[in-house]
Amino acid sequence: MTLTKLPESKLDVKLIALDLDDTLLNKDCIITPKTVETLKKACKKGIYVLLCSGRAHNGIMPFVKQLDIKNEPYGKYMIAFNGSSIWDLQENCEISRQSVPSEILKYVYSEAKKRGMCSIVYEPDTIYSWQDSSWARMDAELCNLKFDIKEDFEEYLNNPFPKMLVPSEPEKVSSLKDFLCEKIGDKADIFISKPFFLEIMPKGVGKGKAILSLAEKLSIPKEKTMAFGDSMNDEQMIKMCGFGVAMQNALDYIKEQADFITEKDNNHDGISDFLEKYVL
Repeated sequence: MTLTKLPESKLDVKLIALDLDDTLLNKDCIITPKTVETLKKACKKGIYVLLCSGRAHNGIMPFVKQLDIKNEPYGKYMIAFNGSSIWDLQENCEISRQSVPSEILKYVYSEAKKRGMCSIVYEPDTIYSWQDSSWARMDAELCNLKFDIKEDFEEYLNNPFPKMLVPSEPEKVSSLKDFLCEKIGDKADIFISKPFFLEIMPKGVGKGKAILSLAEKLSIPKEKTMAFGDSMNDEQMIKMCGFGVAMQNALDYIKEQADFITEKDNNHDGISDFLEKYVL
């Protein structure tokens, strides 16, 4: 049975934030022409449209180019690293950045290494790890980033980074998450974004807070913000934005938290269908 929660009338929206994987992107990791057309239409109507992803800057840029709205007044912003980084695309500069303290990065690295798990950090165009790993390479491939090994990885972690990822088998990821939440849950945000990805973020930072911070800068009230998502790293923005919209293919928990649920999934233009009916 398909579960939906739909608006009773048109919604007054001035900012739309979009998760990428399994939300804006279909199973082939592309934005369909229909959805591109809808989002361009939203920009033309004076609605800010921004991509909001856990990926690094260069991992998001191919989709920015596909949308072709960054030179529009209402398409100039992007949120990366699950809210740790906000970019002005027209100025090509980072306007906000939050980082995980180096001592937390080193602690996670050490605990992951004890369990035979790799840990990775990000520069704008490259993923770095202390060892070669099929899991790390999978993330690099998914995010369209280069992969490199740092022989002095622990020393490299003296630098703060916007997030750390520990990719591995789901059982090992879940076990490490429980351990880290108990040990350092008061110092970092720790969550599973996909069954095989454990994310370590700055405490209190997230997509929702980044969206509302940007909305405040743009003088847009919270009540006129909208976010589309499907997974646990979307929970904060689904809850915090004026209108939280879960995809039809979202986790059941995310659907429960959302104000609305799309009628169609990410493989059938769920975002376009919802926006055309209830926003534009």
